[in-house]
Amino acid sequence: MKKLNSAEFRYDGRRKFSRDLPTNIDPFYTDEADRGRQLDDLSERMDQAQNAMHADEEYGLVVLFQAMDAGGKDSSIRHVFKGLNPSRFRVAEFKKPSEEDLSHDFLWRFWKELPERGYIGIFNRTYYEEVLAVKVHPERLQESSIPKDLLADQPRLWKERYTDIRNFEDYLYRNGFRVIKFYLHVAKQEQEQRLISRLEHPKKQWKLSKSDLEERKFWGDYMQAYEDAINATATKQNPWYVIPSDDRMNQQLIIAHIMTDILESLPVSFPEKDDEEAKKLINVIKRQDSK
Repeated sequence: MKKLNSAEFRYDGRRKFSRDLPTNIDPFYTDEADRGRQLDDLSERMDQAQNAMHADEEYGLVVLFQAMDAGGKDSSIRHVFKGLNPSRFRVAEFKKPSEEDLSHDFLWRFWKELPERGYIGIFNRTYYEEVLAVKVHPERLQESSIPKDLLADQPRLWKERYTDIRNFEDYLYRNGFRVIKFYLHVAKQEQEQRLISRLEHPKKQWKLSKSDLEERKFWGDYMQAYEDAINATATKQNPWYVIPSDDRMNQQLIIAHIMTDILESLPVSFPEKDDEEAKKLINVIKRQDSK
């Protein structure tokens, strides 16, 4: 079995992402039990590394998940981060923008959900929707309060939005926040099977609407939009990780490896404590209990 190398899935601008990349690769596990053991081990390592980051209070992580419907965002978040202290990370889910969101700049609602230092913030769908779904459906720009003269040259608008996103992520990096970007790359045929499975399951039918199915008509446009966005915003400091996602278990294992590698690479440590001061505090506790 091939050893998992995180760099294999990393796109940092030195090579181009193509929509034609495989969505399924040889698994990094022998069976479900082996996959479970590996994931448990990685969860424990992630928890230890995140504890150090939390105690150090200098760095933070912003983890972005982008995918087509049924790409595996929810299940990946649930399984990969299962071992972390829930008080030290939070998940923000972004759906259709509200009227208040549309009255601000396109990054406004995402600024509000950024994590503090020492914490992990997970975005389930992200500001990239503004150069993905909105690019596929440019008529949605009319719903915003953007001055009409700024909408006239759309090629320029998308180019400027890519620049704004790169600058936003560079700003976060310069302030000690790492931005980890996951694109869960799934085949249209695999998505079809997952959507049908949802519709056949009474307790999962609510996840789909007629409008969700309408979006499948624009699959090719979405793949082009993803290719453009990833290649325009993949940088050395803020790379994309493209995860072959037809195999959910493999998908989650790859993401867990990447997250573990990144957390363990941060230059953080537990604050040193003075032994004499610790002894004094122990004596304080003992005196409290003796009363």
